[in-house]
Amino acid sequence: MSEPLAADTDTDTETTATGSENNSDPPRSPEQLVLAHLGLARQAAGHFTNRGEAYDDLVQVASLALVKAAERFDVERGVQFSTFAITCIVGELKRHFRDRAWAVRAPRRLQELYLELGATIDRLSQELGRAPTVPELAKALTVTEGAVLEALEAGRAYRTSSLDEPDEEGQAMVEQLGSTDVEFDHVEDRSVLSMALSQMPPRDRLVLGMRFVEGLTQSEIGARLGLSQMQISRLLASSVERLRSSITEGPPTAEGNVP
Repeated sequence: MSEPLAADTDTDTETTATGSENNSDPPRSPEQLVLAHLGLARQAAGHFTNRGEAYDDLVQVASLALVKAAERFDVERGVQFSTFAITCIVGELKRHFRDRAWAVRAPRRLQELYLELGATIDRLSQELGRAPTVPELAKALTVTEGAVLEALEAGRAYRTSSLDEPDEEGQAMVEQLGSTDVEFDHVEDRSVLSMALSQMPPRDRLVLGMRFVEGLTQSEIGARLGLSQMQISRLLASSVERLRSSITEGPPTAEGNVP
């Protein structure tokens, strides 16, 4: 996570100059506090950029948090408003990333650790002049190496990719997905048909195969078998009827009776 944000110095200077937080002047209304500290909200949002969320969206989250802080602020606590507001804003931004920015929800501890890893990696990269190792990250964050690896793995769920996005080989992810086999629904039908065909005479199976598998006409089948077209027509009709009966009534038993 980013380093804790300090109160905006310019904002505090401006606020004090106008008497908003001067103990000798009356406190400002919530509306006045919000207007005077919008720069603080923008500053806080800027610390959370480069994490996949648009800056304008983060400013909106921070601004809403500023409004809530102004409504809850109690001057009698003796704390400057900017100090109170920055705590509320940062907390709201963290909740935004934890609850709404993840494409796939990961455990809260992993979400928070992943966000801390981003800032830690940037800091150590500048200090070391290279990318930090897992042991170095674990030491900097006072966690185990396993926790670092788990958080990095969970970070893959932070954003989903489009199925049309090409991979390293230039192939779209959608092309690697499986599709429904249109023949899958016919597996059972083919099994029943195969069993019924096995009970038929060889010539009937041959004629049916020529007609419905090879797609030959009755005349072409007759020419192959030395039969007339009329004979083939009657043979096909009787074969289809026998096949239909075998499927609907079941194959004959060992005694030759239909079960």
